[in-house]
Amino acid sequence: MLNNVAALMLDDVHPFELGVLCEVFGLDRSDEGLPVHDFAVVSAEGPVLRTHAGFTISTPYGLDRLEEADLVAVPAGSRFGERDFPEEVLVALRRAVERGARVLSVCSGAYLLGAAGLLDGRHCTTHWRHADDLARRFPEAVVEPDVLYVEDGPVTTSAGTAAGIDACLHLVRQAYGPAAANTIARRMVVPPHRDGGQAQYIERPLPRTRCDTVGDTLAWMERHLDQEMTVEQLAAQAHMSPRTFARRFQQETGTTPYRWLLRQRVLLAQHLLETSDETIDAIADRTGFGNAAALRHQFVRALDTTPQAYRRTFRGPSAVVEAA
Repeated sequence: MLNNVAALMLDDVHPFELGVLCEVFGLDRSDEGLPVHDFAVVSAEGPVLRTHAGFTISTPYGLDRLEEADLVAVPAGSRFGERDFPEEVLVALRRAVERGARVLSVCSGAYLLGAAGLLDGRHCTTHWRHADDLARRFPEAVVEPDVLYVEDGPVTTSAGTAAGIDACLHLVRQAYGPAAANTIARRMVVPPHRDGGQAQYIERPLPRTRCDTVGDTLAWMERHLDQEMTVEQLAAQAHMSPRTFARRFQQETGTTPYRWLLRQRVLLAQHLLETSDETIDAIADRTGFGNAAALRHQFVRALDTTPQAYRRTFRGPSAVVEAA
C-alpha cells in the first residue's frame, strides 16, 4: 500500500510536475471513499527552494522524512541533466529502495534516480527530449524513449508532463484497484488509464467534439462493438457513400474506421479485464474479436502484453485463475 508518500524536490523544481504529485497523493478525498495518504513535500536543499517559474516554495520537511515513506516521488527540475546532486540525497533514495519503498520520477526527475544508481540494469523512461542524454549519462540503464511510463521492480519512471499523471494513477490502481484510480481521474478530468507502453503502439482517436458529421455513427459503433462492421454498412448508417464516409471519418477522427474500431474494442477489453470475472472467450465475444486467439493477438499488438497478464496486473493472480 502507499499510505505514506513523500515528494522530493530540489532547486529549480518544475511546479506542474510537483503539482501532479500533490493532486494525486496529497488531497483528502475520503468523502468519496478513497484512501488518505500521509503526504509531505520534502526539500533536499534547504527549507526554501526556487521553482523554474520564478517563485519559491517552503516546506518544514527535510530528508529524514523519507525514512517513513512507502513512495518517494521525484518531480522534474531544470538542468537536471547537467548538475550534480547532493550525496546525502542519493544515499536517502538508495536507502528507501533497500528498505522496500517504491520510487517514482516524473520527466527529468529520472536523472536523480540515475545518479543514485537506481536505473542501473532497469528499464526506464523520461521526456523524449532527454532520452538520448539520459542513456548516455547512465549507460547501464535501459532507456525506452517512446513510452508514457515504465515500471521495473520498485522503480517507476515517466515521461513529461501528463505522463506523470498516468504513472501516478497506475500506482494508485495497483495499490487500491481500478475504482480508486478511476475516481481520482474523474476528479482530475483526465483519462482513467493509459497503459505505459501504449503511446508508441496506438494512435488514439481525436476528441469527439471535432466529429461534426460522423459523431452519430461513432456512437452507434461504440454501442455495437460486438458486431461485424464494414465501411459500406457504416456509410449507410451515416447516409453517405462509402468513399465520402471514409474520407470524412479520416478527417474528423484522424484515423481509419478499422483502426478506430479496433482501438475501441481493445479499450472495452481492458475495462472488462479490470472490472469483471468474465472469461477471456466471453470478453472476446463481447468486444467483437470472436475468439480468445484473435483477442490475444490484437491485445499483444496494441499493448505489448497478453489479456491474462493484463488482468493479473490489475486484479491479482487469483482473478486470472477464476476467469480462465
